[in-house]
Amino acid sequence: MMIIKIICVGKLKEKFWVDACAEYAKRLKGFCQFSMTEVEEERMGEDVSPGSIRITLEKEGRRILSAVPKGAKMISMCIEGQQRTSEEMAATLEEMAVNGFGTAVFVIGGSWGLSEEVKKASHIRLSMSKMTFPHQLARVMLCEQIYRAFQISSGGKYHK
Repeated sequence: MMIIKIICVGKLKEKFWVDACAEYAKRLKGFCQFSMTEVEEERMGEDVSPGSIRITLEKEGRRILSAVPKGAKMISMCIEGQQRTSEEMAATLEEMAVNGFGTAVFVIGGSWGLSEEVKKASHIRLSMSKMTFPHQLARVMLCEQIYRAFQISSGGKYHK
């Protein structure tokens, strides 16, 4: 059974986001071993400069990379990434399994994005949209799309 892990920066704060992710985690149990890991968000002082943003991203990036299992296929969610349809997402997960990647790790950065080290370490860079979404909603959307991908691959009725 494939292992799907989401690594994200920061904690979900509102109960409705937590509940939504928990619902998709429950639904995914029949398709994969699903987990979500939250790494600590780096706090910045009032001096928000390009240098302090870079340092923040580097610190969060080290936390993210230390949470990625060895041998996993890493997929970073970033605005400059490639957009895919739900069917293409399903095909991507199927291809990973066929090619021997038993673990897929999706990475969602904090409010400043992802460090260059994380992006460079990624096998795939994905973008959900050209629009901007709150990071907490992005988690729910990613959980839903992973569930939808497994439904598509299994011929389920969820995807219409």
